Amino acid sequence: MSLAGYVLTGGRSSRMGCDKALLPFGGGALVESVARAVKLAAGSAVLVGNPQLYRHLGYAAIPDLYPGAGPLGAILTALDHTSADWNLVAACDMPELSAEFLRLLVNAADGDAVVPIGPSGRPEPLCAVYHRRSRPVLEHAMGRGVRSVRAALKDLRVTFVSVPKVLYFQNVNTPEDWASYAPK
Repeated sequence: MSLAGYVLTGGRSSRMGCDKALLPFGGGALVESVARAVKLAAGSAVLVGNPQLYRHLGYAAIPDLYPGAGPLGAILTALDHTSADWNLVAACDMPELSAEFLRLLVNAADGDAVVPIGPSGRPEPLCAVYHRRSRPVLEHAMGRGVRSVRAALKDLRVTFVSVPKVLYFQNVNTPEDWASYAPK
C-alpha cells in the first residue's frame, strides 16, 4: 500500500487569537508534535498551509489550493498533491495524536476513506485516511457549495472505526481550551 501523511495547518485560528499550529508544546510547536506522529505512522508528513509560516520547522509545506474553503479545501489540496493511494490527514490542533493510534486507522484502509467515530458518535474526518480516488467526489461536493467535511463524506464509501476515547480528538480552538489542556 502506498501511503503519505499530511497535517492541516491552515485556518485562521480566529477563536485562538494566534496561530494554534505554532503554540508551544513538547519542546517545540504543536504542529511539530502532530507531524511527528503522522510521519511515524505514514512515513512522511507534509504541512498544508502557508509554507512561509512553517518552513523553519523542517517539514515540507504546500500552500492551500482553496484558501478560505476550510478543512475540506485543505484535504483536497493534500489529495491533489499526493502520489500515494492512501493519505493520512490530521489537523494540527490535536495534541494527543499518537503514531500508534494513527497506524490503527491506516491498517483499516478500505473503501474511499477511513474515519474514526469518537465517543460522541460523530465522525472525526480531520483525523482520517483518504484514498486518492476520493478527490473527485470531494471536489464535486465542494463545487456544490458543501464546506462541511462530514457532509462531503456522505458521497464516499467510508469505513468507520469506533474509538472509545475522546482524548485523541481533543483539539484546542480557544485560549480557554489551551489553558485547560496545556501542560502546566
